[in-house]
Amino acid sequence: MNLNEIQDLIKFVSKSGVSEVEIERKDFKIIIKAEKAKAEQIIVQASAPQVQAAPAPVAAAPAAPAAPAPAASEDSKLITIKSPMIGTFYRSSSPDKDAFVQVGDNVQKGSPVCIIEAMKLFNEIESEVSGKIVKVLVDDATPVEYDQPLFLVDPS
Repeated sequence: MNLNEIQDLIKFVSKSGVSEVEIERKDFKIIIKAEKAKAEQIIVQASAPQVQAAPAPVAAAPAAPAAPAPAASEDSKLITIKSPMIGTFYRSSSPDKDAFVQVGDNVQKGSPVCIIEAMKLFNEIESEVSGKIVKVLVDDATPVEYDQPLFLVDPS
């Protein structure tokens, strides 16, 4: 089971109202619980010792990762690119490289805008909309939550 499948399973649990999902295979076991306090707990058991992730808030998730949503700002034309996962936000692929996007840059749908590191995996996040970057909402190398706004994009 890869990281995307686990994230999809977490989204399913948060959307469906199911209180618990358990999957067991010969090399791992995963249990995802949604508690009444609206928190998720992920327990992964492999041949190595048990790993437990910190509880994460359950939020109404968009249908697709990094899906744009209308921004809650004075200009309702702006679209928000949100984090599809919990992790550490990076604006560039390495410290000595330029940022993927800067304020004022035009982005195309499918072009990389940042990287989010989760469980030692670096996930390139692509824009779901074409437009101009108006604002970067997160500082480089800071933790981000699932569904947290990352960029404001003007699609016009």
